[in-house]
Amino acid sequence: MTTTLRLEKITADNFDAAIGLTVRPDQEHLVAPVVKSLAEAYVHPDTAWPRLVLDGDRPVGFLMAFLNIDFAGDGTGTDIRSGLWRLNIAAGEQGRGYGRFAVEAVAAEIRRRGGTRLTTTWHPGEDGPERFYLALGFRPTGEMSGDQTVGELELG
Repeated sequence: MTTTLRLEKITADNFDAAIGLTVRPDQEHLVAPVVKSLAEAYVHPDTAWPRLVLDGDRPVGFLMAFLNIDFAGDGTGTDIRSGLWRLNIAAGEQGRGYGRFAVEAVAAEIRRRGGTRLTTTWHPGEDGPERFYLALGFRPTGEMSGDQTVGELELG
């Protein structure tokens, strides 16, 4: 990893680079492809925050945060959360700190907006990213979102 890491908004100029990012074949069942995330961002423009992760000018990953959503989905607004919706680090770029950078960037954006916790979900199991998230300080909440474990990181 170099010190030239940055996030970039998805535009017409970098769209093809973004949708061209793929995870390792053994991880494809764990995370949606970037093109699906961008479609979801299009239909949820008020809450989705998609970004390309660049090392210099080289695309190395994609993230999408969710900001201020009704996590329970019950319409009461009593469980408003922000967090990491998707994280795709390119197959040949994993293990270089790009995922950590992406999570830290989302945490910084949530803090900037006044948030104090970062929520994410992951597929449980040996082949899933649980060890990655736990190593960053996430703790399972005991909740499930569909078939995924819900974890939170306090941003204090």
